Amino acid sequence: MALGYVGVLTVRLEMPWVSNLKEKRALVRPVVERLKVRFPLTVARLDGLDAHDWEVIGVATISNDYQWVKETLKMAADYIAAEGPYRVTDEETEITMIGEGDVEEDDLED
Repeated sequence: MALGYVGVLTVRLEMPWVSNLKEKRALVRPVVERLKVRFPLTVARLDGLDAHDWEVIGVATISNDYQWVKETLKMAADYIAAEGPYRVTDEETEITMIGEGDVEEDDLED
């Protein structure tokens, strides 16, 4: 049995109408801060920090329950997509088992 699961979500946001970094930060930073408060997640701005029209946000969580990790990352992805005046152009989720032992099929069911 696994000790736990680490889930990571990366989301690329695009804002082609934004003309400067200050304007982009005003759109992205509030969503990042609200994610941290609303969900048990670690959130970081990962890439595109010097670009004015796109950015990649990373979200991570850890638990001993695979379904909980999966559902939490899904809720975070839905929240990001609904909250800001930007387009989500790419979204990737990866859940990794930590610890030793075999994963039971019941743990990985959708």
